[in-house]
Amino acid sequence: MPVAAPLAPPIEPPWVAKAQVQAGGRGKAGGIRMVSGTADLAQAAQEIGSLTIAGFPVRDIRVEAAILNARELYFGLVLDPARAEVIVMASQAGGIDVETEADRMATCNAALDASALHAALDAIAGAFPADLAPVVRAAGTILIEAFLDLDATMIEINPLFVLPDGSWIAGDVRLDLDINALPRQPALAQLIADRAGTYADAAFKQAHGYDLVVTDPAGHIGLVATGAGLSMQLLDEMTRRGLSPYNFCDIRSGMMRGDPARLIENLTALKEAQNLRCVLVNIFAGITELGEFAALLLRARDAVPDLDVPFIVRLVGNGQDRAHEILLAAGHPGLTLERDMDRALDLCAEACDA
Repeated sequence: MPVAAPLAPPIEPPWVAKAQVQAGGRGKAGGIRMVSGTADLAQAAQEIGSLTIAGFPVRDIRVEAAILNARELYFGLVLDPARAEVIVMASQAGGIDVETEADRMATCNAALDASALHAALDAIAGAFPADLAPVVRAAGTILIEAFLDLDATMIEINPLFVLPDGSWIAGDVRLDLDINALPRQPALAQLIADRAGTYADAAFKQAHGYDLVVTDPAGHIGLVATGAGLSMQLLDEMTRRGLSPYNFCDIRSGMMRGDPARLIENLTALKEAQNLRCVLVNIFAGITELGEFAALLLRARDAVPDLDVPFIVRLVGNGQDRAHEILLAAGHPGLTLERDMDRALDLCAEACDA
């Protein structure tokens, strides 16, 4: 669907047209353009609207005032779950190349606590030149409050524009949320529900209670799996082998309770993949009884008959022998059972090459 032409803002040009997608690197991908007037804006909108950035098609474009003759800084906070801390970061080299300026990035680790974060902010701001330190403190104070109030896992301003008179403007803000905290964030939950097309992954989890995230719209292998860590490890292994997974999935099989609805939703979602060659079902069961899961998988497979690709099924753990008996007895020609992970991935590779 073509992107609707954005309205010109009620301010004098030049303006900046920005693709609104859930990804960084928009500038390098051509998703941010300086425009000089309405005709230029229409052309830029048409070109930006045709882009797909990091796998996300552009559905919305924001137009705002261009900031000229300003310095570009960076300020951000990101959760470090391994250390149960927050990394506070700031740099005098903001903008699209901030990742390449790591040697100019000042960082400080702090506890997830307002006083500790403000102490880290003071330490970082103190390392900036006298004319920039007040800007870092002011922007950092606002971001710390937002980080804590919104249950964020990451928030950053890049670029943080500093104008010649010493005032500052947030040129762009990125906010990553802990989706499991949305029950405490009704306004954000409503935003996601209202813009489900933009925040598809979060909206899906809100609606269905589990995770299914498209990681590569051009991917060849659909995933039905449980366990977030195991699923991420599986995606890494596929990528290492040169395979192209379509999605991440943590179906939380222990919550299915004899109902194939989640599996049917999962398989229905995989039908959206344009280049799907096979589906890998990988369930390592503890609470889940795999005999029951196998029966539900057959019901779901019958409910989505037009997903006509090979299924490689690996069921390991509680009830695995009974599960294999059920699947073998069904004699479904599209299902191949394989308990060994390496061999299961070999079968995926063969299906992709067929």
